[in-house]
Amino acid sequence: MSRASSELASLEDPGRSIGLFDVFRRRYLLSLIVRKEVQIRYRGSVLGWMWSYVKPLVQFVVFYVAIGLFLGMNSKVDFFPIYLLAGITVVTFFNEAFSNGTRSLIDNAALIKKIYLPREMFPVSSMLIAAVNTLPQIIVVVVIALFFGWAPSALQIGAVLLALVIVAVLSTGLGLLFGAINVTFRDAQSFVEIIVMCAVWASPVMYQWEMVADKVPEWLFVAYRLNPITAAVELFHYGIWFPLGPRDAQPLPDLAMYSALALVISLVLLIVGQSVFRRLEGRFAQDL
Repeated sequence: MSRASSELASLEDPGRSIGLFDVFRRRYLLSLIVRKEVQIRYRGSVLGWMWSYVKPLVQFVVFYVAIGLFLGMNSKVDFFPIYLLAGITVVTFFNEAFSNGTRSLIDNAALIKKIYLPREMFPVSSMLIAAVNTLPQIIVVVVIALFFGWAPSALQIGAVLLALVIVAVLSTGLGLLFGAINVTFRDAQSFVEIIVMCAVWASPVMYQWEMVADKVPEWLFVAYRLNPITAAVELFHYGIWFPLGPRDAQPLPDLAMYSALALVISLVLLIVGQSVFRRLEGRFAQDL
């Protein structure tokens, strides 16, 4: 093959994307978007990043007093504020990444209409920004748990990391799916708001999984455990709350199997989200 033929073979059609792989090929641009959005969050604030640590600390105090003491949950569930804060950390990560990923294309409409860059970059950056914003809350939860004697095993630390991976993959896939649909049908955003509102109740955050098992038929309890957020929340509980040694605490039945299924379901949704995104991508500039 001649040099000219070789150069022609290496050329790509302008504006042609290879999906998520194209996003990570342009990691520098992705990091710029994430850094910009993170800096904007606390622009003009005196305390700046300190607010990211103050909020979960205030949450812990509120949970301890309002729910733990006034509603008596401290006597029913050992270390209940930590149990609650650990679960809320997972749901907060999911809700922020999913909601912002759904709006990300609309919010960046001016940029999308002016220049070409992989459109998947916006839902992916939304997930990464949510991860950065969630990190201080994780640190606060860990520090509080250390105060109460937290001493996790390697398996329990791995469970926390797996929970974060599941949420990251799931929220990215759903962000791609609903973000693409939202460009044409803005009702998608309202539908996502309903999902986000229900997420905290559809997994064992405010309550323990035993309460669900006692009230619903077996098939519905299986469906409940198939929810990837349920597995992620319980993995976080296993890594943060269980090492404290709460009395009568039991992990979710077949947690390992349902965690693996949660990861598989999240990966499938990522593939589906990417497929729908690429199918609708050609209409983005026109519909925006």
